[in-house]
Amino acid sequence: MKRLRLRCKGDMGHKIYLSGPLFSQGEIAWGERVKRFLEDRLENAEIIWPYEIVPCSAKPQQIFQANLQALSECDVMVAMLDGPQVDDGTAWEIGYFFMQGKKILGLRTDLRRAGETDNSRVNLMIECSCQAVAGGLEELATHMKRLLD
Repeated sequence: MKRLRLRCKGDMGHKIYLSGPLFSQGEIAWGERVKRFLEDRLENAEIIWPYEIVPCSAKPQQIFQANLQALSECDVMVAMLDGPQVDDGTAWEIGYFFMQGKKILGLRTDLRRAGETDNSRVNLMIECSCQAVAGGLEELATHMKRLLD
């Protein structure tokens, strides 16, 4: 299968904020995998991941301010949406990003339904804030291509 490699328009490319929970070794490992995937597939793009912005030992206000600044500087978000419910910090970041008029792609590999209807992938406020919700990394690459073209 041919791998899709995307070139971001412009010299600077895009700054992509990778949002998702960071409270377990599994969540951190998944975030690292998604970040590497995006770096591998996107030319001229910078992936901003909160796990790497400021140490977890920092004061809560420092973490909040660093993430807020990163959200303001990025133009695209990839939100990891796995779990019985979307992580509350991720949901907040999606709402903040959406209100800035910026583009969001969701990534939900979890097989559990977490929305209001039989066809829902996640809570309707999250789902409707996203341009698309991908079920895996290859599907995410396809949606990213459409979003960045």
